[in-house]
Amino acid sequence: MMPTAERNHPAVVLTWEGENMLFDCGENTQRQLRIAGISPTAITKILITHWHGDHILGLPGLIQSMMGSNYSRVLEIYGPKFTKKNVEHMLGSFALQGAKMKILVKEVHDSVFLATKDFSLEALPVKHSVPCVAYAFQELPKRKMNLGMLKKLGIPHGPLFGKLQRGEDVVFNGKKVAAKKATILVPGKRVVYLTDTSLVENCYKIAKNADVLVSESTYAHMEEAKAKEKHHLTAGQAALIAKKAKVKKLALMHFSQRYKQVDGLLKEAQAVFKNTTAMNDFDIIIV
Repeated sequence: MMPTAERNHPAVVLTWEGENMLFDCGENTQRQLRIAGISPTAITKILITHWHGDHILGLPGLIQSMMGSNYSRVLEIYGPKFTKKNVEHMLGSFALQGAKMKILVKEVHDSVFLATKDFSLEALPVKHSVPCVAYAFQELPKRKMNLGMLKKLGIPHGPLFGKLQRGEDVVFNGKKVAAKKATILVPGKRVVYLTDTSLVENCYKIAKNADVLVSESTYAHMEEAKAKEKHHLTAGQAALIAKKAKVKKLALMHFSQRYKQVDGLLKEAQAVFKNTTAMNDFDIIIV
């Protein structure tokens, strides 16, 4: 909830194919972006989990800087119930400069709320003291050429390759070549962002088969009663989600400021799910 000398408020950027999606925007996020070498104008989407201050107090400043830098895109902001009203109130609370910037605000709840030809974004409600959602980024499967089979058939590089890669059957030397046999479907990457919540069924559902699960780890197991009362996860519970959901890698964040060192939280999680890391500000994970 409070920034420390070592850790800032929550803000995670997912970079993919020209997209820079910002998950939550705690106080001082725009300066953290600068330190990380990410221009505020590079942000394409902002996804808010809930409207507690430690997750959104950096939003007004970030938007002001985007406006001052002549942000040319339509800024997409997604969030749970009341997001439209809250954004409207927030932007109306101070004098904006360069207010011509276009902002699209959409409230999300329990759905795939954005689907392109390359990826989708999904939200599921979780349990906190205010409306809160978890997010999943899902890259769509890609077809990889079965070069051994294509060489055997004698199909040369060219237009037929492109058709097969798009999933289209082709005819070569009078014979039909099925795309399903000539290509291999490679699953897309899945990245999940989960915070703040009690341990509920939707935690497992949203995290299922994630390549990376970025999850809050607010308390140690001895504070499980407090975690339940405050609607947060312990390190062990985050690891349990990763294990049951068959996650490949767990990245812990959102530690209570009471813990000067997080080694104990990391060990607690690793005892349940070995491939766990405790994130520091500016850490990078390659998926």
